[in-house]
Amino acid sequence: MARENPFAPRPELKIWIDGELVPARQACISVFDHGLLYGDGCFEGIRVYNGRIFKENEHVRRLLESCKALRLDPGRSTAEIKQAMAEAMKANNLTGDGYIRLVVTRGVGSLGLSIHHTACPSMIVIAAAIQLYPPGLYETGLTCITSSFTRNHPNSISPRIKSLNYLNNILAQVEARDAGADEAVMLNAEGRVAECSGDNIFAVRDGVIYTPPTSEGSLEGVTRGHVMELARANGYTVIEKNLVRHDLYVADECFLTGTAAEVIAMVKLDHRPIGDGKPGPITKRLKELFAASVR
Repeated sequence: MARENPFAPRPELKIWIDGELVPARQACISVFDHGLLYGDGCFEGIRVYNGRIFKENEHVRRLLESCKALRLDPGRSTAEIKQAMAEAMKANNLTGDGYIRLVVTRGVGSLGLSIHHTACPSMIVIAAAIQLYPPGLYETGLTCITSSFTRNHPNSISPRIKSLNYLNNILAQVEARDAGADEAVMLNAEGRVAECSGDNIFAVRDGVIYTPPTSEGSLEGVTRGHVMELARANGYTVIEKNLVRHDLYVADECFLTGTAAEVIAMVKLDHRPIGDGKPGPITKRLKELFAASVR
């Protein structure tokens, strides 16, 4: 007898799969789908604010770039992908705030690694709700550790690809939770700061905002880019620069950005307080600017 899953989706939720809308409990993929068997596919996590998709063009473009890098033809145009998201939102009456998970898999195939032994790819759209951090953490800030798990090397699989294989990020997150922390900072193979397990990272020193360039192994985050634009438009200097752990330890402020997280302070790293151990003024200001921009 199957066990009751406390994390199962709401039964009334409708999932868009390959052009059809089906109830969540009937939304299935084949056990022979290479996305399941090998993590062969990619995804996007996208926020919806007031019934409008945030940075829709940027997210679809990044999905298609991930597909291209994986030699995975999604079989759908930009317009068709946008239409699929609109249909999933309408089916779930998503007129307020929410979240879209957009997934492309290699599709059903024979056992084996060959991409030439698969049928047509599958596309899945989930339009629902999400909350990454409890509201109180936005007031107190995150406690983080430096993970022992290294961010993917660009010569293995580029971190700029949002592939379905997130195991090193997952293990870094597990390591953080085992240590009683909220998040994990991940280093690249050279020991420099890349990003966190699920978010991009910024450090503030003497009023200047620093963040690692994507060449250091970070995802080219859509929220990251938007926050950088907001900061520059409001008079802040933002510099993409190689960072090491010491730069985070001695920063006046640190904050993370991400689709689900938005803008949130990091106030402690490896048992060291960042600044005075509280969310700093620039972090608070950028959080306010971000909230205003999406409304």
